[in-house]
Formats: sequence, C-alpha cells, structure tokens
Amino acid sequence: MKRTGIVKRDTKETNINLKLVLDGRGDANIKTKVPFFDHMLTLMTKHGLFDLDISSKGDIEVDDHHTVEDVGICLGEALRKALGDKIGIKRFGYAKLPMDEALGEVSIDISGRAFLIFNVNAPAKRIKKFEVQLVEEFMRAFVNTASITLHVNLIYGKNTHHIYESIFKAFGKALDKAVAIDARQKAIPSTKGIL
Repeated sequence: MKRTGIVKRDTKETNINLKLVLDGRGDANIKTKVPFFDHMLTLMTKHGLFDLDISSKGDIEVDDHHTVEDVGICLGEALRKALGDKIGIKRFGYAKLPMDEALGEVSIDISGRAFLIFNVNAPAKRIKKFEVQLVEEFMRAFVNTASITLHVNLIYGKNTHHIYESIFKAFGKALDKAVAIDARQKAIPSTKGIL
C-alpha cells in the first residue's frame, strides 16, 4: 500500500487541498496560482519520485506569502501522515545537485525536531513577480509542521532561477532518500525508540 497523506486547509487567507504519495512516480498536478512556485514544486516532485496534487485558492491579490507558507504547512502535515509510525525509514537524506553554474545542497533528518538552516543568498530578489525570500518561508513552514531538520545551502551560483532550481531538485532527492524504506531496518531508526 502506498504511503499517502491528504490534507485540507481552509482559512480566511487560503483554501488548499493537497495529496502526497511518497511511493509515487514523480507525477505532479500543482495549481497554486503562483507560477514560479508551481514550477519549483513540480521539480521537487519529479526528482523525488513522489506524486503530488495541490489545488489552492489564496489571497494572491495581496501577495503570494499566505499561499506559499500555507502550502508548506500542508506539505509538512501530509508528510507526517504519510510516514505514519516511521518504522523502517532511512531517516536521513542528502543531495548536492547542479543546475548549470549553480550548485545546491540539501540535508534532511526526519528527527521529530523542527530546525531549519537556510544559507541561500541569490543575486535577484524576484523572479518575475515571485519574491524569492518566500522560499525560506515555505521551507520553514514545512519543517515546523513536519518536525524535521532541514539544512539548505547554496554552494555557489549566479543565476537566481538556476539557484532555486538546484535547491528544489536537491530537496526532492534528499527527501526521497530520507523517506525510503530500508529492508534491514525493522524498527524506528533512533536509539531513543521514537522520532
């Protein structure tokens, strides 16, 4: 049975329906009405081999902040649901991926502790209308809700689009490794016995 998390979030700022299948094929059906964000989530999904469906209505006439942050909350909650008791997962994931001149690095620990390190300083502050600072807000919302440790580092890069593309691809790959089942692991992967 495929590990799946389904989340519905309805606030005065956003209405989001999200379905995450960890054991997927990389199929993405993402409609947040924030085009660059949709592109990045599609990359993450494709390279993480998840299946991800998102439909979102948000107050994007104000700005994209509420939509981006709330998608992060929903994705974190869906991950928690899909992982269930976490028995047998590899727990740790790491990826360092290039996109032309940019090199992004992501490390994940499904630790039960929310912590984010985000070392990314891109040259441009916007890609079209999208404020790139919202990527950190998305990651923080995801981490806090999923209760994971996430380190995101830009090793180097000049083109802002390439920088964030390398990061989201690495995010997908690292998350795929962390949630993968290890046939040798018959328990929760922690000396504490809990994550």
